[in-house]
Amino acid sequence: MQRRERTRHLIELGGLVQKAGLVELADDDRATIYGALLELVGKARGDDAGDTLALWKRRGKRTFDAETEATERGDGAPGY
Repeated sequence: MQRRERTRHLIELGGLVQKAGLVELADDDRATIYGALLELVGKARGDDAGDTLALWKRRGKRTFDAETEATERGDGAPGY
């Protein structure tokens, strides 16, 4: 059961990488994607880590909310 939950979690995280456009931006190059993610981790561990994480969280939440609204409207496009 734990293995199945972990697998689902990892698939969902991969889906976020895809949804964010990083796969296309990096031309599906895993080294580039990994480097970009490492850059984000470095930034999130910097002096303004709390502000950076709060900004990312707000941006992600707004996008999730816009996507949910678009799905509920039936147009499939974010409402911003």
